[in-house]
Amino acid sequence: MPEAILGVIGGGVMGEALISRLLDQGIFSPETIAVSDPQPDRRAYLTDTYRVMTTADNAAVVAKSTVLLLAVKPQIIDKVAPELIQAAAESPRLVLSILAGVTLTRLQSYFAQWPLVRAMPNTPATVGAGITAIAAGIHTGAEELDLARRIFQSIGDVVEVPESLMDAVTGLSGSGPGYVAIMIEALADGGVAAGLPRTTAMQLALQTVRGTAELLLQSGLHPAQLKDRVTSPGGTTIAGIAHLEAAGLRSALIEAVCSACDRSRELGG
Repeated sequence: MPEAILGVIGGGVMGEALISRLLDQGIFSPETIAVSDPQPDRRAYLTDTYRVMTTADNAAVVAKSTVLLLAVKPQIIDKVAPELIQAAAESPRLVLSILAGVTLTRLQSYFAQWPLVRAMPNTPATVGAGITAIAAGIHTGAEELDLARRIFQSIGDVVEVPESLMDAVTGLSGSGPGYVAIMIEALADGGVAAGLPRTTAMQLALQTVRGTAELLLQSGLHPAQLKDRVTSPGGTTIAGIAHLEAAGLRSALIEAVCSACDRSRELGG
C-alpha cells in the first residue's frame, strides 16, 4: 500500500474505472481515496459502491490528497485549476490529467512547479483491458512517474510517449474502440445477411475479434503472418480479403486514425 492518498476531481466513468481497479488490486484502500463530484446521486453511488470519501468540495479533496487525478470535462479546467492551487496552500501535488486535448504546457501554466503527468486512457479501461499513454512534465521525477505508471496499470497496459505524439495516440487508441465497434457491428450484419440469427452473429463477431487480438498478443505474430496462415489458395478468406481491399478498408482505417489525430490537434488548439 503506497503512502499516497489519491484525490479524484470528477467521479465520472473513467474516474470510477480507476477507483474500482485500484481498490480491487489493493493499490489503494477506500480510506486513501477521496472523490469530488458536483452530482449528489453520483457521490452517493460512489460512496455506497466503493466506500470512498466523496464531497462536492474540490478543496476538501485537495487538502486530503497527495496525488490528484483530474477527470473533469476539459472545458472547465480554467475554473477548476485555480481552486485546486489555492486549496493546496503552496504544497505541490503530483497531478495526473486525463483531460483530452489539454497539453502539459497549458497544465504547467496553472500548476507552475508541480509534477505533472498527462495521460490518454481508452474506454476498455472500464473492464481493465485498456491502454494508457503517458507523458511527463518537466518537474516530474522518476518516482512520481513510476507511481503514475502503477496507477494507470490498474486499468490495463501503459506506454510512455513524447507529448508530441499524444494526438496520434488519441487518433489510434483513444478513438480506436469506436472503429472496432463499427467493424464488429458490420461483421455481425454480414452474418445476418448470410442467414445467421442476430444473437449468434454478434456472438461470433465479438469472439472472433477478441480471440484474434488475444492470439496476436500471445503469439507475437505480425498481423500479416496470421492473415497468411488463415488464407488458403482459392479459399473463402482470400475471397473476403480481396473484397475488403477493393472496398478500401485498409486505407479507410488509416485515414480514420489520421483524421482523428488532426481533430485532436484542433481541439487542443
